[in-house]
Amino acid sequence: MMHYCLLAFVLLSLNAGAQRYKYIDSARVCGIAGYKAQVRADSNKRLVEIIKYVPAIKLDIRYATTNNFMHRVMYRQAKAYARLPVVKALKDIQADLKTRGLGLKIFDAYRPYSVTVAFYETTPDINFVANPKFGSKHNRGCAIDLTLIDLKTGKELDMPTGFDSFSKKASANYAGATPQQMANRELLKTIMHAHGFTILPTEWWHYDFDGWRNYQLADIPFTAL
Repeated sequence: MMHYCLLAFVLLSLNAGAQRYKYIDSARVCGIAGYKAQVRADSNKRLVEIIKYVPAIKLDIRYATTNNFMHRVMYRQAKAYARLPVVKALKDIQADLKTRGLGLKIFDAYRPYSVTVAFYETTPDINFVANPKFGSKHNRGCAIDLTLIDLKTGKELDMPTGFDSFSKKASANYAGATPQQMANRELLKTIMHAHGFTILPTEWWHYDFDGWRNYQLADIPFTAL
């Protein structure tokens, strides 16, 4: 009984002052205090800034601009974070691509849970926007939205659609694209899969880290990381 009470006290302490959510039990979403406790117990749970570990990666953080489906700024900083093992995998991918004269451009990575709620309440199409009842792999720091670029020109390789296209052409297996677009999409898929990521069937640019179940949903602003 004493151990149970101690555990309950710790859990309450970590969630004290935590934000309440209307779609999910607040205990399932990690705040700053809970996140720090998890990192102390396991350094792999750190959300790290990707570009500090992989400086050659290019960023185009759309949600820090109005150039996104929400048509408004959702992030106060144009930064990309992910869990440490995810970033290590991206570093290996970038090195692999460099031998081919290619590199990665990231559109989005870790996304605070409250942003996912805002997305859903504006566009509740769960083919393209995560249901806040379950949260997103982005909220776990284990999803990356990205594409390939030519290192010489810095230009994106031609893909079937642009980022965040809510159309059937965005499907990972859309067969109506040009041969070059499909070849580029399949190259990205092959390399990402080889390094432990799985593509989201409805979005060619979205990849989930295979170990995502080890990480809790989080609602931590970039400024606190």
